[in-house]
Amino acid sequence: MQIILLEKVVNLGNLGEIVTVKDGYARNFLIPTGRARRATAQAKAEFEARRAELEKAAAEKLAAAQATGEKLAGTTVRLSQKAGVDGRLFGSVTNHDIAAELVKLGYDVHKSQIRLPNGPIKVVGDTQVVIALHTDVDVEITVSVYGETA
Repeated sequence: MQIILLEKVVNLGNLGEIVTVKDGYARNFLIPTGRARRATAQAKAEFEARRAELEKAAAEKLAAAQATGEKLAGTTVRLSQKAGVDGRLFGSVTNHDIAAELVKLGYDVHKSQIRLPNGPIKVVGDTQVVIALHTDVDVEITVSVYGETA
């Protein structure tokens, strides 16, 4: 299926590009989330009429993400979990836990934006975590996990 991208999509293309994707990907994800439209003649004409408006909105999103990224860069999130004597956690620290702590610190970060390179954190210590605020803005923060005894 040919679609027009209404915003930049990772590993697919930029705003305004006409790309061919599998039908299910377009119908179930790209079109319902507002990231694309079917590439019909009418849709192409409407897109060209709204091109400047969409580019301005995309630039504003990027600027907001960059501003948040500058504030967030170098932040250390401190979490405490129950841990054994050897430093292994009884549970794990997930992207949900990190997002909740960042919201408490005043940042607007969703759990889907947090990238844990090795899966959930299962040991006490410091771990580098990447926050993907925008397709072009990735910020690295430190998550410090402290063990608490029962």
